[in-house]
Amino acid sequence: MASTAGVESSVFVGKEDDIIQSKRKTAVVHGRHVVVIYHEGQFYAMDMHCYHAGGPLHLGDIEEINGKLCIVCPWHKITLAEGEGLYQGINPQAPKSSAKWCSKGVKQRTHCVHVRNGDVYVTLSDLTAGIDSDYYQSEEYRQTLKKASNT
Repeated sequence: MASTAGVESSVFVGKEDDIIQSKRKTAVVHGRHVVVIYHEGQFYAMDMHCYHAGGPLHLGDIEEINGKLCIVCPWHKITLAEGEGLYQGINPQAPKSSAKWCSKGVKQRTHCVHVRNGDVYVTLSDLTAGIDSDYYQSEEYRQTLKKASNT
C-alpha cells in the first residue's frame, strides 16, 4: 500500500448543514474511504470499512456503551469507540458472572474533523503505524475485490 504518512492537508467533505441533516457522509480523503458522522453536536470521522471484516460502518447504529460513543458494525456487531474494538466477555471460571465490556485495543483508524465557515474538512490521522482497518484501504484489498467481481 502506498503510504500517505505525513499527509496533513485537510480535504473538503461537505457542507456543515448538509451533514448535520443527513447525520452521515461518506467521502474519499487522499485515497482513503472515510465516513463522517454527526452525533449530538459533534463531528467524527473514521475509516469507512470495519477492521474486522470490511463491514459498512456508515450503516452502523450509534450507541453509548460504558460512557463511550460507539458505532456498531451492521455485519458482525463489532463495537467501536474512538477506534477501539469492544466486546462483551465473561469469566469462564465464573459462568454466572455478568458479561463485561472489554477492549481489543485500537483497531479502527479515526481522523480529525474541522469545520470552517460552514464547510467540513477531514484530515487523515498519522498513518505511519499500521492498525487493523488499514487493510481495507490497501491495494491488496482492492485487488481481492477486483478478482472477486471477475468470477
